[in-house]
Amino acid sequence: MSLFDLTGEVAVVIGATGALGGAIAEGLAEAGARVAVLGRNQERGMARCSSIRSRGGVADFFVADAIRRESLAGARAQLEKAFGPATILVNAAGGNDPKVTVTADMPFEGIALKDWQASFDLNLVGGVLLPCQEFGPGMVARGKGSIINIASVSAHVPLSRVVTYSAAKAAVLNLTLFLSREWATKGVRVNTITPGFFPAEQNRKLLFNDDGSPTARTKAILSHTPMGRFGEPRELIGAAVFLAAKASSFVTGTDLRVDGGFLSQTL
Repeated sequence: MSLFDLTGEVAVVIGATGALGGAIAEGLAEAGARVAVLGRNQERGMARCSSIRSRGGVADFFVADAIRRESLAGARAQLEKAFGPATILVNAAGGNDPKVTVTADMPFEGIALKDWQASFDLNLVGGVLLPCQEFGPGMVARGKGSIINIASVSAHVPLSRVVTYSAAKAAVLNLTLFLSREWATKGVRVNTITPGFFPAEQNRKLLFNDDGSPTARTKAILSHTPMGRFGEPRELIGAAVFLAAKASSFVTGTDLRVDGGFLSQTL
């Protein structure tokens, strides 16, 4: 089990204030890493750190806006003083915006360019590009690092209604492949995790009616998922720990799917 031991590692988790990033942050801490929780919401960030500490882990919160490079630089300087240089980076910030969701009242051609760009800023620029530019060079200089980007099943098969989110997440996969090649001989591995469907704040209205009953979209999703259910956030922990640890020392440029078989389903 030493292959999965993260003792002595410093894990930066951007987006750990959310359900999926938060579960990954807790799992990395349970494996021994010191966790720097980065996000804009201090209340949620501190709550996440408290949850990690209640389980015996080490964590602290640092305010950062992932779409502002100077904000990330400030957070990096603070966390390095507290924990030391990052050896693990998890980019879990992102989400779909109702303003770019295709509906009967909002056709594809009606999506405003500014809203399209805002979605790409959230999911690609702040979701991967700027954090990798800020934390990646230090890992390269030290010859050690694991970067884990969070993709989506919609990056592989564009889903109805969430065209902008799908396009941005497809770009995440492509950028991950580029960085994995660029940094492969520098000791830095770059991979993605592709979650399937995990209920969270960003998609709850698409999945459940006001009375809590499943929507038609939920029924369609579950009928297309061989395991017949949604994922639970902590089911991402194993994949994240594997990609962060020595167990995956020869793994880079890989997309690890945690989707209940969704992408394997055809007819």
